[in-house]
This record gives sequence, C-alpha cells and structure tokens, in this order.
Amino acid sequence: MSETTTFRDVIIVGAGLSGIGAAYHIQSKCPGSSYAVLEARESMGGTWDLFKYPGLRSDSDMYTLGFPFYPWKNPKAIADGPSILSYIKETAAHFGIDKKIQYNHKVIDAEWSNATNQWTVRIHPHVGVEATEMHCKFLMMCSGYYDYDQGYMPKFPNQAAYQGKLFHPQHWDTTADYANKKVVVIGSGATAVTIVPEMSKTAEKVVMLQRSPTYIMNMPSEDVVSNFLKKVLPSKVAHHLARWKNILFSMFFYNLSKWKPHWVRGMIQKAAEKELGDKYEKKHFDPKYDPWDQRLCLVPDNDLFQTIKEGKVEIVTDTIKQFTPSGIELDSGENLEADIIVAATGLTMRLFGGMEIKVDGENIQMNQQHAYRGVMFSNLPNFAMAVGYTNASWTLKCDLNCQFVAKLINYMNDKAYSSCTPVFDKAEFGEEDLLDLSSGYVQRAKDILPKQGSKKPWKVHQNYIKDLFMLKYGKVDDGHLEFA
Repeated sequence: MSETTTFRDVIIVGAGLSGIGAAYHIQSKCPGSSYAVLEARESMGGTWDLFKYPGLRSDSDMYTLGFPFYPWKNPKAIADGPSILSYIKETAAHFGIDKKIQYNHKVIDAEWSNATNQWTVRIHPHVGVEATEMHCKFLMMCSGYYDYDQGYMPKFPNQAAYQGKLFHPQHWDTTADYANKKVVVIGSGATAVTIVPEMSKTAEKVVMLQRSPTYIMNMPSEDVVSNFLKKVLPSKVAHHLARWKNILFSMFFYNLSKWKPHWVRGMIQKAAEKELGDKYEKKHFDPKYDPWDQRLCLVPDNDLFQTIKEGKVEIVTDTIKQFTPSGIELDSGENLEADIIVAATGLTMRLFGGMEIKVDGENIQMNQQHAYRGVMFSNLPNFAMAVGYTNASWTLKCDLNCQFVAKLINYMNDKAYSSCTPVFDKAEFGEEDLLDLSSGYVQRAKDILPKQGSKKPWKVHQNYIKDLFMLKYGKVDDGHLEFA
C-alpha cells in the first residue's frame, strides 16, 4: 500500500457525541479552517454504536446530553441507545459533518514538531485505508477516556469451574438467550441498573449481586415540563429553556449533596423505601460513601424498583468466595445458581485510545501534565481534548471545550500565531488529582491521569456556570498560554 500525506488545519479524533460537536463548532465558527474527523471504527456514534447490551440508554436527560445547536425532538428525556445513535447520525448528516469522517482511521501516535509547528498523525494500516500519515495545525481529541477494546474484568476465584455463560456488557454475547434462565448480574453501577430490569422481562430470575450499594434514584423518562414548553413555544426556545431548567436543577442537587450529604442520603433512601414498601432492605441501599462521591444511578419510571416489587429481581449485597460449576458461592455461604453471569464490573480508563504523544521525538507522559481549563494540557502545543462532566451531562462540558477551541483557533489566526502552549507553574498553583471521585475506574487510573492545579485556570471545575464564563465568555490570552 502506498503512503500518502494529507493536511488539514484541524484533525478531530473520534466520531461520537464529542467529535460531532467539535466538528460543528470548527465548521460553523472557523469557516476558513479545513478539518477531518478520524474514526477508528467503521461507523460513527462512539459509545452508542459500540455497546449492544439490553436496555442501553442515557443516564442523563437528552436536553443536556444532546447538542445545544440541534434540539432533541423525541418526547423521552431518558432515551434508549438506538434513538441516541440515530440522533447523532441525523445531526452529522444535517450539517454535512458525515462527509468529513474518515472511518477505520485508528490513530496510533501523534508527534508535534516545533520546527514546522505541525502535528504528524500516524494512522494504523487498514484494508481500504490509503492514508497512513496526516498533518495538522491543531489536534482535537474526542475519543473519550475509556478502553474501547475491553472493559474492567476482575479475575474471580475458581472462575474456570463455571460451566455457564460469562461475559462483560461492553462485549455483549448476542447469542446468549436468557429467556426463562437464571441470571446473575455482578455490579451496582449505571450499567447494572440498566441491564437488570430489561433482562427480567424474559428471564426466570435476575439477581443483582453487589459488593456495596450505590445511590439509585427514579427519573421520569418523559420530562413533563419540557414537553409542555415544546407545545406552547417555538422549538428552539423550548429546547433552550428545558436545557437550562435541567442544568440548574442538576447543579442545585449536586451542591445540596455536598452541603447536606446526610440529608440527601436520607431523602434518596426514603424514596426507595416508599417505592419498594416491604421489599425494602436498607443494607441494599445504604452506600459507604456520600452522595456524589461517585456518580448516582438514575432509573427511568422506577423500572428497577418495579421489578423488585414484582419478585422478578433480587438484590444481594455480599462478596464472592468463588465460582462454582453452577453459579457463585458467596462469603456468607449462600449459593447463587446462574445459567448466565454478566460481569457489569466497570470500565477501564484509557486516554486518547492508547495513542502515543510526542513533542520533537520525546514521549509525553500524561500523568506529568496539568489540565488547563479542562481543555488543554501543559507542554502540549495546539492540542485539546473534549471531555465531559462527572457530576452532570457529558455533552455540557464537551460543548464548552469545543467552543473554546474554536475561539482559540480564530484568535491565533487573527494574531498570525502558529502555536499555543499552556505553561504551568507548580510553585504558584500546586498539584492535585484531576478527578475527586472514589469510583473504582477512577482509582484504578490514577497513575495515567493528568493532574490539576489548586485554582483557575488550572483547576477543573465540575460547574457549568463557572465553565461557561471561563470557556465561552472568558478571554483567550490570560497569561497562562505561550504563543509563538
């Protein structure tokens, strides 16, 4: 295969929610800049195209998870995976972004040259892919932060003895027929509370086995207020108001959780008890951590609680002693029989799809870099990342990041600058962990994650209002960027 070289002003890596959003902002706000979207897989959609497990849905409302520039029209605020994927494709087609996507282009490394003020992006060879190397002025990473190849799968004691089907939701076994079967789902996070009610529709019995409980809250699948606004107001106005209503409520609830954690804990538990009645057992709904030390789990229309009340689902809080040929033996001595075991044990974090990053031939270790405005990184010129919130909808922060990048590119073009590098002063800003969640996937990834400072612009806020003023309305040249 012959090697060809292609240049774009901006290269966007990833064609999921973040990548389509980034492409829109570059296309609409930087019309003089050429761009391409490189997607490692054969189709767009990212998470929503990769995951195939039953009941796949959003765990944020679509007025904030959706794009602000292309209103969500479906009456369901908590949407299923296929509907979200369709929405992403519709958005890309509406703005012509789909024509800019190059599929099966997996970036294996990117190197910045101070001599040419360009990135060289190398693509893994693939059938039908001619270009193996591309160049750009600005590199925008929209590839998420987890490993697309594998989820987190612990090694269970005596696992080889189990004679049924065992798999992780990230690689759902589509041949697994769970109708009239006994199922154990290991885990208590967002994936588990999604899968369990859906599988219980046809399974004989589903057990959700959790080592420790999580906070589970009901959320109506349809937003009554937002749907009313759409009936009486123009669609764009209604979408804008619905979006802000949900942004402000989520911020209020998060801050209340941090201010009065014991009160919020009690409120969530009382709501679960009210819904479950005599089926409620506090030990299954009493986490060891405070609300929002880890992400809360939302269940639409009380579906999980309803299946527990009907006896289709049982929650077991215990630890695994070992696998047996027919299921799982717990440390309490109880045995759970299972024809199928689903290990909803979480994801594995992996920055930039595992690609290597270099500057003038030197490998950059991301755990030694510091996040600037939650968008760029110290010592990396013309490099940005679209990443979402941990306490709110993913797209909210991604959209602000993309707007800032577009503004930065225009600023550099106006001033005839070729490069822009955030410069971090540890003596002035100190050093802290980037994410303050106690979730397992965050704790397992501490060694690979960048750091942050103690105050802005090196402090990553989990606050939309602060980020709005810093990223959308704040000035570009704040004294922490080195232009050349």
